[in-house]
Parts: sequence; structure tokens; C-alpha cells
Amino acid sequence: MKRESLINLILLGLLVGFPVWAMFSDEPFFITLATKAAILAIAGVGLNLVIGQGGLVSFGHASFFGLGGYSMGILASHAQTYEPLVLGPLVIDGSQSMPIIWLVAMGVSAVAALLIGALSLRTSGVYFIMITLAFGQMFYYFTISWSAYGGEDGLSIYVRNTFPGLNTLDPIQFFMIVFVLLLLVLGFCARLRGSSFGLALNAARQSSERVKTVGIEPFRIQLAAFVLSGMITGLAGALFADLNRFVSPSMFSWQISGEIMVFVIMGGVARLCGPVVGAMLFIVLEHVLGGLSEFWHIYLGFLLLLIVLFARGGIVGLLAGREKAHE
Repeated sequence: MKRESLINLILLGLLVGFPVWAMFSDEPFFITLATKAAILAIAGVGLNLVIGQGGLVSFGHASFFGLGGYSMGILASHAQTYEPLVLGPLVIDGSQSMPIIWLVAMGVSAVAALLIGALSLRTSGVYFIMITLAFGQMFYYFTISWSAYGGEDGLSIYVRNTFPGLNTLDPIQFFMIVFVLLLLVLGFCARLRGSSFGLALNAARQSSERVKTVGIEPFRIQLAAFVLSGMITGLAGALFADLNRFVSPSMFSWQISGEIMVFVIMGGVARLCGPVVGAMLFIVLEHVLGGLSEFWHIYLGFLLLLIVLFARGGIVGLLAGREKAHE
């Protein structure tokens, strides 16, 4: 077994072992922290797909995170009031079934990613970054003025959505749902990396001109990756909203985009479980240092600086040694 694969198994073992310990220790708060880390890891895996394999630095993934959250919030709020959601000629009965909400959240995020990607991918570099950021801010200010669903006060969901055969109000059962989804997303990205699509995406990242010479259009490959990335991040947004039973415009803020990018950089760009260790470390620092000072982000920034300067492959890259992220 390769060293990085062993590290990935250890990281996932720690992530699932901690809430199990917390369950037997009757510490539900720590289970919630682990659930939050797993959800943010899913968002990071989504972003890592376009940054690590596609070389596309998106600073607007909060758009998909927020769209996933609001998809869940709107459907759940209509289910609570027994009012159907009317979208022109389309009438959707409110539903609080998690699988249905996940599909809706991923579908909405996919459409948004298709539109945003079709426009932003015609640029590159800093222009690409600024366009993705601009879309996130547009969604942010739109939801602030969207009084029908709480406006700047957000929208509260009083009952957590359901999953067949499970009690989602039980912290450990909800964590296991999220953890299984994280494993599925990681498995999907691992298979994608070794597929012909993944190889073409990686080639487009290195040299788009060479890819064109063999008859592959880089724009289409990158757009497809951007849509898949948006869907994964939208799923994370729906789970995050379900965890908190609350959605607000802050889910679209540029700070969320920045934090997701921090997970990826700390853990290791293009490393499969890089976002997992990055999200875990972020939650630990937020819990431990946040209780000491409201300016704990200073320490996070210092740690990020050290990683960028001395561990270019992130924490996973540092532990894995000379093994390459792309093989």
C-alpha cells in the first residue's frame, strides 16, 4: 500500500473514530463538530476537483454552497407549512426527505455551475477568479433582499429532514449519513482521477494547446469538471443547512469561499484527502483557539503561511513525502 493511501485511511479512521468515542462518552457536541468537519470536507473535495486537477482557482464556490443550503431550506420550509412550492407552471410539493433534497440541491447547483462556468471559463487567471467571486456576491446580495425567505435574517428550519430508516435527530446517525456521503464523494473523485476524463482534465491543466492538438476541447472538459465540482459543493451546502437547521445569506459570502480554499491548501492541493485533513484541522483550531480569542484567525493565517512556504504539498504531501499527487 502506498504511503498516501495509508495516510488517507488513518485520517478517515480518525474522523469516524472521534464521534464514536464521543458517543460512548456522552459528548454529543463533539459529534456535531465531527459532522461539521465532514461536511466542510465534502465542500473542499468539490473545490479540489477544479483546483487540483483542473488548475482552476475559483473564489466563488460559496455560490454553490449557498444554493445547496437554500435549496434545502426552501423545500423544508414549504414542507413545514404544507404549502407547495410554485415555480411558474411547475408545482413542487414540499418534501423533507434527505435524498430528494440532495438531488434538488445538486441539480440547482449544476445548473448554476453550468451557467457560471460557461461565462467564466472564457477567461483565465485573475479574471476567472474575479468573475467567480462576483457571482458569489451577486447571490449574497440577492438573498439579503429576498424577504420571502427571511432576507438578511435567514430562514430557520424547525425539524431536521428525514432519512428512511434512520433518526436524523440522533447526532451519531446524522454523522454516519454525512460520513458515508463523504466516502462516496472521495471514491467518485478517485475513480475520476484515473479515468480518461481525469487524465484529459489534468492534461488541459498542464497545456491546453497540446490537448487541442489531439482533438480534445479543453473548454468542454473544464466546464464538465466545474459542473461536477459545483454539484459536490451544493451537496455540502444542503448538509450544512440541515446540520444547523438554518440558512442565511452568509452561506454565499466570500469568506466561505476563502475558508473552503484554505481547507484545500492546508491539506494539500490535488491530494485526495487533503480537504479532509484541512477541514478537520480548521474545526480543531476554531474550537480550541476560538475559545481563547475572537482573533484566532491570526494563528490560522500563520499556520497557512508556514504550510505554503515549507510544505507545498500541504499536510498530506508533507506526510506522504516524495509521492506525487497525480499518478
